[in-house]
Amino acid sequence: MVATGPKHGIGRGPRTSCGDLRNASFRASISALGSIPGPFNWTEPHRDLGDARLTVMDIQVLEREIYSEAEAARLLRVAQSTLHYWLEGGVRRGKRYKPVIRVEPKGTRSVTWAEFVEAGLLREYRREHQVPMPELRHFIETLRHKLGVPYPLAHQRPFVGVGRQLVVEAQDEVGLEPEFFLVATAREQLVLTAPSQMFVDRVTWEGDLAAAWRPHDDLESPVRVSPLQRFGRPAVGGISTEVLWEHEDAGESVDEIADAFALTRRDVRWALAYENASRAA
Repeated sequence: MVATGPKHGIGRGPRTSCGDLRNASFRASISALGSIPGPFNWTEPHRDLGDARLTVMDIQVLEREIYSEAEAARLLRVAQSTLHYWLEGGVRRGKRYKPVIRVEPKGTRSVTWAEFVEAGLLREYRREHQVPMPELRHFIETLRHKLGVPYPLAHQRPFVGVGRQLVVEAQDEVGLEPEFFLVATAREQLVLTAPSQMFVDRVTWEGDLAAAWRPHDDLESPVRVSPLQRFGRPAVGGISTEVLWEHEDAGESVDEIADAFALTRRDVRWALAYENASRAA
């Protein structure tokens, strides 16, 4: 494979600083959409959540088609057939099930940023249990109405403060089984369950929205995917992990790669660890 980057004079896009995800606004660079159709006015405050409204720019980012179904499944490390079932529903044992994530099937193999993030939560439960389609669909619909946001699991509100109480109410209303709870009660406190906490730890929140997601299982990994960075591809310090792996594959050392891309040695090692694990999976 031909290596690309500054030493070869090709293949490297505009330099993005290591802190661009934290410092650049998640909402910048997005043009206004106009009105958003649907049963709610998503841009108005809702219930007792304070200023939980979403701007049309927020919604456009959430609804941006980022991945093919196959790409999203690879990043999430779930079978594509499983992801397709969550997104489009399907027929099992002669019974047709509606999607868990989408309101209705779209008949498309593309995945939006919001759908990708919400699938990221379902994958945490998938590790331990079969995801119960009807119950989770009803739960997400109920949460959508209670929070007044179109993509409740791509929004931080269910996981903090008063939002946790709304999650408990939604869990009780739909009769969700305890192993699928997002929020539980411990010592009279509302706490996140283990899968819910693992999901929250993977997300980089900007304001109330999911701005990035960590595809690497290790909590310390700086590798992120973001809808506004490298077309949603895994990156560290603004540089594609695949590009860094190509340089190492071409025989360059960690020190040489770090110097060439103005990254720390630690970041390069994390990028290579992620790529090697992904290719071995």
